[in-house]
Amino acid sequence: MKVLVINCGSSSLKYQLFDMKNEDVLAKGLVERIGIEGSRIKHVKTGEQERVKEAEIPDHKVAIKLVLDCLLDCGHGVISSLEELRAVGHRVVHGGEKFAHSVVIDQEVLDAVEECVPLAPLHNPANLMGVRAMMELMPETPQVAVFDTAFHQTMPKHAYVYGIPYDYYEKDRIRRYGFHGTSHYYVARRAAELLGKPAEDVNVVTCHLGNGSSITAVKGGVSVDTSLGFGTVPGVLMGTRCGDIDPTLMLYIMEKDNLDAKTMSHILHKESGIHGVSGIGSDLRDVEEAAENGNERAALALNLLCYGVRKYIGAYAAAMGRIDAIVFTAGIGENSTTVRALACEDMEYLGASLDKSKNGVRGKEAVISTDDSDVKIMVIPTNEELVIARDTKELAIS
Repeated sequence: MKVLVINCGSSSLKYQLFDMKNEDVLAKGLVERIGIEGSRIKHVKTGEQERVKEAEIPDHKVAIKLVLDCLLDCGHGVISSLEELRAVGHRVVHGGEKFAHSVVIDQEVLDAVEECVPLAPLHNPANLMGVRAMMELMPETPQVAVFDTAFHQTMPKHAYVYGIPYDYYEKDRIRRYGFHGTSHYYVARRAAELLGKPAEDVNVVTCHLGNGSSITAVKGGVSVDTSLGFGTVPGVLMGTRCGDIDPTLMLYIMEKDNLDAKTMSHILHKESGIHGVSGIGSDLRDVEEAAENGNERAALALNLLCYGVRKYIGAYAAAMGRIDAIVFTAGIGENSTTVRALACEDMEYLGASLDKSKNGVRGKEAVISTDDSDVKIMVIPTNEELVIARDTKELAIS
């Protein structure tokens, strides 16, 4: 009972093959530089070393065919026939208001995802390319779409409507959508398991912290608020994105420096955040090292991030009435002991107390709060691919 999970970017393709009998990963890999000179595939059969193959990969159809060839390879593959692939699950970034759950893909679904392209112009087209290429190569195999935005469709209206003329929501569906939903869903459910309670009885603040970050209030197993919004700029400070700002400052800068919208967007998305404040770069490891060596701007960037996380945790605790756990996940959340320590300072009013010795863990599942902490603080590595595989199995394999 094998399920292939595909995550297509504009010039890359990540994949994992699961045996759903026991949810083992049989193989995984990455196709890089699709349509660009120097393209290649990195393939890893579980238990073996990574193999790299350079090849001309002009489009996603060729990329997927290369993936299938690697899975079938007599020496380093893991299947003997494509018929062993019972279904394919695809990550799709934006489902708008149309999709609150994962769905089996048909033409109606493809058309609906196409309609959401203006909401995610960098991601949905690439996701669609992967879906269409796979459907062409394996037309009889069920395909499932799993949406980043779906988990957040449970937010109440007062959490997702913006305070602008209501016509913009009615006509253009401008609202808070949120992202990283598959990750927030996984770690919130896993936190409930670690607490020994049903997800419906647990309130969790999930902190997905990486180059892109979002924080979500999960009340009784469902998302009720999240820090990312219509786009991927708001919330806490990110690698190159600014996080929450006063929108009038954009108007001021644009008028003062005579900038157009495209240039302003580039500043907010690519030149801001940890990179823009620190002047060092977007990799938090470099910024943490510089801060330790006395670089004031690096320390400021670090403090801006952690202060923002702390504020969101407090705000979401208030929004939900109580919290049972705070969860850190994704690249920074799973690995930065410094960020977790600073973000959890002065949390005693919530009943949350970090154990400094337990906080030393990196990239592993752990409870890092003190034994007497009423609110548990956890590190839970995210596993979005497993969520996609599970949804695909449930929907497409009888």
